[in-house]
Amino acid sequence: MAIKYQYNKTSLTELGRQLKIRTRALPTLKNKESALRAEVKHAKERAEELSGEYQKALASYDYMASLWNEFEPGLISIDGVELDVVKVAGVKTPHLKEINYSVKPFDAFAKPMWYTDGVEILKNLAQIGIESMILLEKARILDYQRKKTTQKVNLYEKVQIPGYQEAMRKIKRFMEDEENISKASQKIVKTRHAAEEEQEQA
Repeated sequence: MAIKYQYNKTSLTELGRQLKIRTRALPTLKNKESALRAEVKHAKERAEELSGEYQKALASYDYMASLWNEFEPGLISIDGVELDVVKVAGVKTPHLKEINYSVKPFDAFAKPMWYTDGVEILKNLAQIGIESMILLEKARILDYQRKKTTQKVNLYEKVQIPGYQEAMRKIKRFMEDEENISKASQKIVKTRHAAEEEQEQA
């Protein structure tokens, strides 16, 4: 990114202001970047934990495999998933609030004894699976924002801050050179006037 500037005090002041903004923002951006990195890691780890829990839960119900054939399909269904929005390092992320289930009425005396347990097992499996999916989505959102923050940190740190500093150095050098030339030319004019006055007096 080319920094546009002119060789004058106004441009120097504006560059100084822009440099100050970026210098002040950089530590905050770096903190945000590391916070997002940690949150992405945490969300992914938790999603993996839940995925492991899901597999363990499925394995623990293997002994009931033959019983599931007796279970009525569509007895339990998910009506909706309620989400909250939670800000993490200034980024809006989804958080599971509640899962709304519908359970069709059934005759507990006519159906096998384990039916009620079966409904709870399915609720538990759905809870783990949905929570894991939401955590993966949270990790995706946070990782996207982390990448954007990293890009901004690199832009400030490696391009803009050094660019503004270099531009300010060039302007200051130019203005110093101009001042020196002006002083030198004033000296020459003064010397010339003095010489002319001496000649007139002689």
